[in-house]
Amino acid sequence: MANLVASAYCVVLAILLVRTRSHSGPDGRKYYKRIGTNVTLPCETSDSHTPVQWRFNGHAIIHNEGHFLQGTNLTLINLDSSHSGTYSCHEKHSGSLKNQITIQVGNSPGQPNVVCRSNAYPDMFYCTWQLASPTYIPTEFDISVRHGDKEIESIKGANHKNRCNIRFPEMFSTSKYTVTVTARNALGSNSSTISFNEISIVKPDPPEIIEVNTIPKSPSRLEVKWRNPQSWPEPDTMPLKYFLRYKPVILNDWQHVEVTDVPFHTITDAYEGKEHIIQVAAKDSEIGTWSEWSKAVHATPWTALASDYKPEENINNVSDILTSTTPSVSANRQNNSPKVELSMILFLGMLMVLFI
Repeated sequence: MANLVASAYCVVLAILLVRTRSHSGPDGRKYYKRIGTNVTLPCETSDSHTPVQWRFNGHAIIHNEGHFLQGTNLTLINLDSSHSGTYSCHEKHSGSLKNQITIQVGNSPGQPNVVCRSNAYPDMFYCTWQLASPTYIPTEFDISVRHGDKEIESIKGANHKNRCNIRFPEMFSTSKYTVTVTARNALGSNSSTISFNEISIVKPDPPEIIEVNTIPKSPSRLEVKWRNPQSWPEPDTMPLKYFLRYKPVILNDWQHVEVTDVPFHTITDAYEGKEHIIQVAAKDSEIGTWSEWSKAVHATPWTALASDYKPEENINNVSDILTSTTPSVSANRQNNSPKVELSMILFLGMLMVLFI
């Protein structure tokens, strides 16, 4: 009796495990299986000796080391993502369908890596998350955000599956925020939790350099102008400070200068005639961390062109002497043109005399 009860318990447990990892639909059953495991698919014929044919995504399966038949059942060995698809069993002679099963092979999720940042302080912050390795099967994410002891609302991004936005409930709060992200799929779940103070996640987006101007007759100066990131909501009440870096393309070492209050700066030690790379970063004037560097722009300081050079008039200047004593080609042509015309007239006259 005890053995009968134990056997019944094992059967019920097995059914529950299969149901948690399989779904039934109009096209047959669907199973989720872990990478590296084996699975046996039943054909469900009335006679285990009936000749059958298994098909994968509509094509007949050629038996190899990756799978083999046990009676009418198909066993798949050491599953990987290439085994994902629809398997169907057919009577070999009539071709009638006896069973159809869809397999999706993957992994349960690992711990999500969660990062939170505010590029729009003091309005809101956002959190993003990602898994260290892919699961290969549909995976959903749930997020919980707490401020102190209170649960606060998070709004999932419309264009980013792994991102949510959260409004700050108050400014300059000393209470910590706690964010928990849970990844869940048919093979399991996993979660990560981080805690932080609001000032530690403030990080603006990079500014945008909009203009780099040369300064006439100043071969070592460049005037750089930029604008605040559009995501920064209150530049007047929450001012930014800036960090400018620049260098000639041919060198490795950067020059740096910190700028406060104004979105422009004049570089005074640029290398004459050399192309420079220029970038700028931003930070809240009191809290948080520096942004990433802006997109690099290239500029070269003002250079005196050869056409702009005007030597002083000097009678001893050799080029002046040569210019004044050497006639131009056009002048020669003008001086020679009357002689050419006279010669032609005489030549034509002699021809007329001969013909007469």
